[in-house]
This record gives sequence, structure tokens and C-alpha cells, in this order.
Amino acid sequence: MKLQDLIVFENDDLVALNKPSGLLSIPDREGKEVSLKELLLQRYPDVFTIHRLDRETSGLIIFGKHTEAHRYFCQQFEARKTIKIYNGLVIGSVSEHSGSIDAPIAENMVKRGSMIIHRRGKPALTDFKVLDNFTIYSWMEFRIHTGRTHQIRIHAKEIGHPLAVDALYGDGRPVYLSSFKSKFNLSKDHLEERPLLNRLALHAAQLKIQAPDGNWLELEAPLHKDLKATLQQLQKRK
Repeated sequence: MKLQDLIVFENDDLVALNKPSGLLSIPDREGKEVSLKELLLQRYPDVFTIHRLDRETSGLIIFGKHTEAHRYFCQQFEARKTIKIYNGLVIGSVSEHSGSIDAPIAENMVKRGSMIIHRRGKPALTDFKVLDNFTIYSWMEFRIHTGRTHQIRIHAKEIGHPLAVDALYGDGRPVYLSSFKSKFNLSKDHLEERPLLNRLALHAAQLKIQAPDGNWLELEAPLHKDLKATLQQLQKRK
């Protein structure tokens, strides 16, 4: 993995990257695994964390290049002035074409590392829109107005359509071509089928943020190959 291949935009204030699924945004407590921030520090003298993505989530993430930029952009996130758009593949056919999920999120005190919908939680608001309905799956757009841990994942579960390949809030099953292609046959070179998608089907697609000069930056991160291939196969079936 080359760092240059992940960069989608940079200027004097920030660097924006298209993070692969499975890569930590920043070092964890144990520090045993490489993180995106550590890779950046090999190239830049300083980088500053502005926000994070879950390890399993792919897509757009930005880091500040100096302390002033870090403070400026962090204030925007805290004031909820940024526009954050995600795409996700959820299980099942979502009946409502669009809507909002307004449900407070709290830490799950029984199952550490997970979250729950609970009245003692912090306010959380997610807008959603169905972009394509494949019956067995739905391709969605999510806009989050708050930045709670696992917000989209738990809100998707709340409406009865957890994200595909979500082991924490869904069934965690990989997406196989044979599950929706009626005339599927393995090639002679393969003894068992490889999954089309074997990671959380969530991608941070767009971020709109105001630069220090007052202009708005509209940043985008294209889908990675696994999600793109899955959508192409679902489109063929449709």
C-alpha cells in the first residue's frame, strides 16, 4: 500500500485521504498495528488528528498540517458546520425512500466496545436516502449531523436494516455472488468461492468543509474496488 495512492487532496492546511477498510486512523492503545497517522508522519513533519473513521470503515478522512489548521477544522467539526456524507450497503429492502433517524446513542455497559440506543445517551441524528434498491440489499446515502461512535451502524440497525458484513450490529456474513446469482458456478481453478465483500459495507464518500480563506472545500473519496465490484454485480442481477 503506497501512501500516495491514498491521497485525494492536499494543500498547505490539510491532507485528505481515502482510507482502506481495516486500517486504523490513529494508533490504538496497544500500538501494535500500523495506523494511517503513522504512515503520514513518515512523509510529513507533523500531522494533527481532526476526526476519525472506524477501522472497518473506508473512505474520506482529513488531517491538519499545522496547529492553526488543526484548531480551525476541529472547531468546525465540534460546531457541526461540516457536511459529512457516507454510502452504505444495508441488508434488505428499505421501504422508506428517505427519512431521518433521531435516536440517542450510549455506550453498551454489558458489551464493551459497542453502542446502544438509550435515553441516557447523547443526541444523534442521521438523514438517509435510498439510492438503489436491490431487494436483498439497499444502497444508501447517509448524512450524519452528529459524530457519535458507530452512529450510522447502530442507526441502520435501529430501522431494521443493518449494514452488510457488520459483525457487531448485523449478522457479519460476507457477501457472496452465489447468494444472489442463480446460475453461479465456481471456476475450475477455485475449490471454494471467494466473497465479493468481506468487510463492513460503509464508506465515507464526501466532506464539505470551509477553508481558512472562507472558501468551501468539497472533497470526495471514490469507492474501493470491493464495494464497487459488489454494486456492479448487484446491478447486473437487477
